[in-house]
Amino acid sequence: MSAYEVNFDGLVGPTHNYSGLSYGNVASESNIKQTSNPREAALQGLQKMKALHDLGFKQGLLPPQERPSIETLRALGFTGSDSQVLASAAVQEPIVLAAASSASCMWTANAATVSPSADTQDGKVHFTAANLNAKVHRSIEHETTTRILESIFKDDHYFAHHPALPAVAQFGDEGAANHTRFCGSYDQPGVEMFVYGREAFRESAPAPKKYPARQTLEACRAIARLHGLSADQVVYAQQKPETIDAGVFHNDVIAVGNGNVLFYHEEAFMNSHQVMEEIDRKLVHANFVPVMVTNKDLSVQDVVRSYLFNSQLLSHDDGYMTLVVPHECREVPAVSNYLDALVTMNTPIKQVKVFDLKQSMQNGGGPACLRLRVALNQTELSAVHQNVLMSDALYDSLVAWVEKHYRDRVSPEELADPNLLVESRTALDELTQLLKLGSIYPFQRG
Repeated sequence: MSAYEVNFDGLVGPTHNYSGLSYGNVASESNIKQTSNPREAALQGLQKMKALHDLGFKQGLLPPQERPSIETLRALGFTGSDSQVLASAAVQEPIVLAAASSASCMWTANAATVSPSADTQDGKVHFTAANLNAKVHRSIEHETTTRILESIFKDDHYFAHHPALPAVAQFGDEGAANHTRFCGSYDQPGVEMFVYGREAFRESAPAPKKYPARQTLEACRAIARLHGLSADQVVYAQQKPETIDAGVFHNDVIAVGNGNVLFYHEEAFMNSHQVMEEIDRKLVHANFVPVMVTNKDLSVQDVVRSYLFNSQLLSHDDGYMTLVVPHECREVPAVSNYLDALVTMNTPIKQVKVFDLKQSMQNGGGPACLRLRVALNQTELSAVHQNVLMSDALYDSLVAWVEKHYRDRVSPEELADPNLLVESRTALDELTQLLKLGSIYPFQRG
């Protein structure tokens, strides 16, 4: 049976802005209070989706969430009409208003962790929405994320959905940004690597000193249990604490894997040699190919500045791979030179595709952040809600929708504008009709 990796990209929301909410994310902190362009951001994301679709890759999308989240603001004690809630929050707690207005759900690598049916005990594709409890603005996403995933992957003969883990620090979960699956082909059993920043219940365990470690080992183990993964299919790898402190807040900022290949920096993991040996030993259906970038090749600082590893690694039918990178990789000379050399090396990576994702990049999200990978066989793909799968007609409709509803500038001060809330809800209501998703937003559900 044929099987595919389908990339579900997050559609950027109408309130895309630069409020600098993500401590530990260097780009997010560096661009705080700049004026954003939500229209350009959404169109840049759609152009990447369409380009990959045109190259023959399976491509879908996940819709944005309702923002500003009036529901969140009311839960925090702001009262009155919706416009009064916004006005009060802007005066009393502007940082809370910014958190309730963030369009961060666009980075769907954090939406959930996904295990394909070839790996799970019950033969279903399993989804666990990430609790994202390290950041307030992201911790409010998981309930709507679960509803969206349940609407798109609806048939319980093929798909199983789990609620987010308990929203406590000990079970901090950042989704697929810290998860990579290795396999020979997508319909064969694979090896799932869970990457964590700290152990919650062992105080003496290594941990970063400057920036928080957002993913715990305990969360990784819980998801593996929920998804019915056996011990010989799982590898747990710890991020180097010093690398987190250098701005590598998720593993997908310093490593990317697909199929039998892991492209990573030598500073990505503690005990890298043992991690590579374990993957190689457990990956019985393919020859594991680790492609390591050394400190001599590139510094961690260049990697963080360019987002080289926050890329997509895509497999072609003839066995070679394409690396999808942000334009910033061509703006850092050492990284650009490395990419030119990479395609001549003895690895499966033979092509580099560059995309302009500046609006997302300024908030610290590159190609990898924008997509959730879901491995599906042909029967499962047919059971997916088809209206979210990219096509020429859908692309044209979404571009027209964005151009109709999105502003071309939003500053953090404009988040209190009640018209922005009305515009966002109008746009999202129309989008759910276009995608035929039903009532997934709080304002639609009453």
